[in-house]
This record gives sequence, structure tokens and C-alpha cells, in this order.
Amino acid sequence: MNENEQQAILTLSLMAAFADGAKDEAERAEIRRIADALAGEGTINLAALYQDVLLKRVSLASAASVLSTPETRQLAFEMAVCVCNADGVQSAPEQAYLAELRQALGLDAEMSTAYARQAETIAGAPLAAAGAAGASASAAAATGEQPVMHAATLSPTEIDKLILDAAILNGALELLPESLSTMAIIPLQMKLVYRLGQAHGFELDRGHVKDFLATLGVGLTSQYLEQAGRKLLGGLLGKLGGGLLGGLGKQAVSSGMSFASTYALGHVARRYYAGGRSLTTQMLRQSFDDMLGEARGLQARYLPEMQTRARSLDAAQIVQLVRQN
Repeated sequence: MNENEQQAILTLSLMAAFADGAKDEAERAEIRRIADALAGEGTINLAALYQDVLLKRVSLASAASVLSTPETRQLAFEMAVCVCNADGVQSAPEQAYLAELRQALGLDAEMSTAYARQAETIAGAPLAAAGAAGASASAAAATGEQPVMHAATLSPTEIDKLILDAAILNGALELLPESLSTMAIIPLQMKLVYRLGQAHGFELDRGHVKDFLATLGVGLTSQYLEQAGRKLLGGLLGKLGGGLLGGLGKQAVSSGMSFASTYALGHVARRYYAGGRSLTTQMLRQSFDDMLGEARGLQARYLPEMQTRARSLDAAQIVQLVRQN
């Protein structure tokens, strides 16, 4: 994939991020930060690209016309679908954007629809397994209440393992070249927060978990853009065959955020719920930043475990993986 094709795919992805017009200023600022950060990964001026998209100085048709191979056109569509689903089920404007993009790229309608449904299933996977806990969460979402469980369900040692296992799994997913593997990271992070709330006596709903991530400065759309953008610029995203767990895979983990952000998110959530949700926004963000630095220092230590985990992952079973974890 050449630089022009990479730029076109990133352009279409940024267009997808702003398709519904619902991004608040904080999320826009985070997407702008990601564009600035990714600019250092290669020669593409992503900061300028961000401005071009935001100010509508580039069109969908012109970006799509750069992509001349079936592989790059499919990858562009997949990334756009995942961007639209990163913060939940697609809105009507996002669906309209994806329909226009599919036509501009000349993709098969049936195959494109099937992929979009897979992404929606991952994005909308229940936080809890079916049963009483899931019913309680549904009731909470309907009434706006946060029912409190009567007892913690995990020991401190089990919580440590839960957080580390989740971080390793998400680090392993970042090694895989399929776009759906990157898409799965955010729902798995949300499930981790949900389970940590349970472990400390709280039954949470999806809205609370999304708000908690936003409080930490973890934007859902921007996080996907960063993860997928680094893989794309590193030559890993969409790559099939050799090199999966070689140098490119190591680069993806060392420069990506999946292991570190999941580890930091888990430990801050643990502290927050163990303290009865009494931490201020400033305290939460400071704790997250501090823990993120510590987590980045652990990436190299746990890279072999991420690679081992990646070898056991079946990319065709990503949907089932999200449902089970």
C-alpha cells in the first residue's frame, strides 16, 4: 500500500468519525490529538488532513478514487464501518455515509452489509452474560438507577488477574491484521469496567461505562482511530500471511495503546469503585495518566504472552470472543 492510498483510507476514516455531526468538543480535540500524534509515524501530514476533512475541503468521491485495488477499497470500507460503530450502534447519518462510501468504492452490497452487521454485533455486545446480572443492568438502564450488589464477587488477587488478562488479550488483538480485531478492543475494555464495578458491589449500565471512559479522556472513536491508524501506517492492518508476529507485530504493540490503556483503565476503575465512586474527575484523569505511564513500561515484559495469545486467536471468531469475555 502506497502513501497516497494510506492517506485516502485515513481521510475516509476521518470523514466517518464526523459523519453524524455529534462529536463534542472534547472528542474532536482528542481526534485532533491523534492526528497530530500519527503525523510522527510517517510522512503523511495528518494534522492538515484533519483540517481538510473538518472544513470539507476534500470529498468522499476524490478520496475513494485513489483506491484502485479491491483490497484497499475493502479495507477503507471496513475501517469506516468500525469508526462509525466505535461509540455504539450506527446513527442514520452514519448509515447514509457508509452507503455512499460503499457505492463510491464499488463494493458488493451483500458482503458489505454482512461486515457491517458483524461490527454492529461486536459494538453492541451485552456487558454482562445472560441472566440475573444482565437483567439487573437492563432495569438500571431503563430507570436511570444504579442498583447496588450486596457483596463483592472477586478477591484482590482475582481482580489483578482479571485486569492483566484483559490487557494481554487486547494487546494480542492489536497484533492481528483484521480490522474487526481492532474493533473488539473497545467493547472488551467496557466489559472490564463493568466486571470491576460488579466486583466492588455496583451493577453498571452501558451509559455509565461510556461516561466513565470519557471522564478519563478515553474517547471511543479516537481510540479506534489511533489503534487502526498506527497499524495502517505500520503496514500491519489488512496484511495477510507472513509477518503477523514478527517485527511489524512487535512495532504495533510497542507503539500502540491497547495493552497500556486497558491495564491503566482497569486499575483506575478498580480504585474508583473500591472507593465508592468518590474520586473527582481531576483525580481520575491524574490516576489514569500515572497508571498509563506504568503500563507502557510493562509492555515489553508481557509482549511474549501477547504473542502467544495472538497465535491462539481465531480471527473468524472475534464476535464470539467479545460475547464470551
